[in-house]
Amino acid sequence: MTIFRYLSKQILQVMTAVTAVLLVVGLTSRFIQYLGQAVAGEIASEVLFLLMFYRLPDFFLVIVPLAYFLGILLAYGRMYAENEMVVLLGSGFSQSRLLLLTLFISVVVVLFMALLSLNIAPRGVRNTEQLKQSQEQLTEIDLIVAGQFQSFSDGGRVTYAEQADMVPGVGRQLSNVFVALSSTSSQGDLAVTESKVEAPRILLAETARPIIDIETGFRFMRLENVYQYDGNPINGEFSIAQFDAQSIRLPDTAEFEEVLEEETLGTAELIGSSLPEHKAELQWRLSIVILIPIITLIAVPMSEVEPRQGRYSKLISAALIYAIYFLLLQFTRDLVAGGELSPILGLWWVHALFIGVGVALFRYPDLGRYLSLGRVK
Repeated sequence: MTIFRYLSKQILQVMTAVTAVLLVVGLTSRFIQYLGQAVAGEIASEVLFLLMFYRLPDFFLVIVPLAYFLGILLAYGRMYAENEMVVLLGSGFSQSRLLLLTLFISVVVVLFMALLSLNIAPRGVRNTEQLKQSQEQLTEIDLIVAGQFQSFSDGGRVTYAEQADMVPGVGRQLSNVFVALSSTSSQGDLAVTESKVEAPRILLAETARPIIDIETGFRFMRLENVYQYDGNPINGEFSIAQFDAQSIRLPDTAEFEEVLEEETLGTAELIGSSLPEHKAELQWRLSIVILIPIITLIAVPMSEVEPRQGRYSKLISAALIYAIYFLLLQFTRDLVAGGELSPILGLWWVHALFIGVGVALFRYPDLGRYLSLGRVK
């Protein structure tokens, strides 16, 4: 029991550290992507952290198995390099028993991954998709970030607001607004008149707020105390007009459609389904769980290193093996979903292949030694 606790502590500590590092890298990259969308006016800045929270389970599904794999390699590799494992094995502790104890340690990771893969991750994907679709219901005014120029309508309109506030009874209101029009837009107070803007048209308004025409259901950005500048910037000829109010027709909202993609369906809905994409998704979720004991079978014999090699000598080989395993699973899932591969064979052949790799490494230790860098002869 003492050995079991010691090995568990060594593996889980390293796994936690690797998970934290990879998670920070992954979340930072995804946050920058979402931040770029917010700056471009595609999503509201208020939902950035909510989107990140919903995507966390997906990150864990990819990161935790790799972190556990590296955790075994680094923890046991250190013990081999510092002769701890040599003493342990020399005292009658066999490789088979070491593998068995490591598989017991993996039960905690298996249960965690099963909860994520079969329950939490699909909910996170569904919530993410619904949140993204809800962003399509927002008006331009909802997406404006104060103090930034933002492009809308495929570059046909550039809007800037010095300040954005929530006004009771009005909603979100912009102050000191600049709008540059370079394509077809709706002009006139609550009018649906389309006027072609050949030359750039610039509107400066004291305030702007969203309104909806009750009769038509069209959405507008209502500008108040407006100065309108029309002309050609090349020859410097402009005409200036002043209006108490003007309205710009905003794009219609996208109709909300319930997301029914297989990734968002509950596991219970996938079981028994005859659709190939549903079978592929179910096998993928189960594969994430099965992955843990199989990489344990590979990692234990692969962690053996010579004292002068160091515990990092097999990291590149290990990362390559894991990448091939994971990518093969993804590739096969796509084949099953597309009906190009029988669900009976499905993803199971990939697991069988790497079980064979693990058994070969365990029965023939010399194979594992050839996977290290700088092998000591």
